[in-house]
Amino acid sequence: MPQFDYQARARDGSMLTGSLDAQDQASAAQVLLNRDLVPIVIHASVEKGKWQITWFRSKVGLDGLVIFSRQMYSLTKSGIPILRAIGGLAESSSSASMREALLDVVEHMERGHSLSNALHRHKKVFNSLFVSVVHVGENTGRLDEAFRLLAQYLEREQETRKQIKAATRYPLFVLIAIVIALVIMNIWVIPTFAGMFAKLGADLPAMTKVLIGMSNLFVHYWHLMLLAVIAAWLMLRRYLQSEQGALNWDRYKLKLFAVGSILQRSLLSRFARSFAMMTRAGVPLTHALNLVADAVDNKYMAKQILEMRRNIEKGESLSRVCASSKLFTPLVLQMINVGEETGRVDELLTDVAEFYEREVEYDLKSLTAKIEPILIGIVAIMVLVLALGIFTPMWDMASAYRGR
Repeated sequence: MPQFDYQARARDGSMLTGSLDAQDQASAAQVLLNRDLVPIVIHASVEKGKWQITWFRSKVGLDGLVIFSRQMYSLTKSGIPILRAIGGLAESSSSASMREALLDVVEHMERGHSLSNALHRHKKVFNSLFVSVVHVGENTGRLDEAFRLLAQYLEREQETRKQIKAATRYPLFVLIAIVIALVIMNIWVIPTFAGMFAKLGADLPAMTKVLIGMSNLFVHYWHLMLLAVIAAWLMLRRYLQSEQGALNWDRYKLKLFAVGSILQRSLLSRFARSFAMMTRAGVPLTHALNLVADAVDNKYMAKQILEMRRNIEKGESLSRVCASSKLFTPLVLQMINVGEETGRVDELLTDVAEFYEREVEYDLKSLTAKIEPILIGIVAIMVLVLALGIFTPMWDMASAYRGR
């Protein structure tokens, strides 16, 4: 609904300013008259600060959402009115984006909007899953429980991401060091030896000629190489942003060596935990699967989950569609089947999430040990190439000199 800014005069003669939602200016004027205000100026609101928020303000991450959910759980459980609670959190928030979002939420709730509708206006801060759980909490009168579930879910998600970052930090650092070393060798080290070999007029082996040719490419055509890398990056980024490209990449990620199975189980853990939270909150099954498909943040797995939803709409059971998706292990399928039979799907799905989380945690601890031999092999190959390409001709020249 359009928003209008207004200036109006109250009965006591004071001038008031503000904004309201209305279909048009006439409707806005009628709303003001109903409030015993005489409209002076009414015009469509102009969105302010958009570029400032987009470019200079940090996004609200999981840390901010966890803190907000925990604080809202405590405040709503204590019986503090929602408007007062959110207003207080907005004033104490250290994030400009979160503060502005919460102030806007308060403003729209004062106009009669529900909390979930007000949160839904800020999709970059509160995703669909977050808003849906809040909506169910509002309708069932268990808003404190909704925020508690959200806090637990987000905390577990935060912990999993930290574990993945910690496990991949060392291999990523080594790969960056290898790339930097490769550039330094080709631009500064190899040209020095190439000049020395040229002065001596030595007959160079094939490996040395390859290294010198690669070095010449870096030294004389670095600008073309840089343009090629940038062009390749832009093309790859554009492809990955396309629907088919994102689907193919998300499918390929699950097959990567060492990390593919970890990513898959991490996604299944996220699916099980978010689905359990939605069913516990009372969200309808098909709608919950729609929201969970967005929550897993993987196009390929989201496609499988949406296929599960379509099969459920056809009348199939949850355990059967889970089995046909071929995403879950037999043990997990048995747990889902038992949960469906006993009416405790949310509890069993939580057990499934914990099962996958334990496996992911164990595999992450051993991930470095799996990747380390590969990294050592790459470094060893680089050293071997250098030895064959640079030191072999030097040894040959030294042997020829001693032979004289």
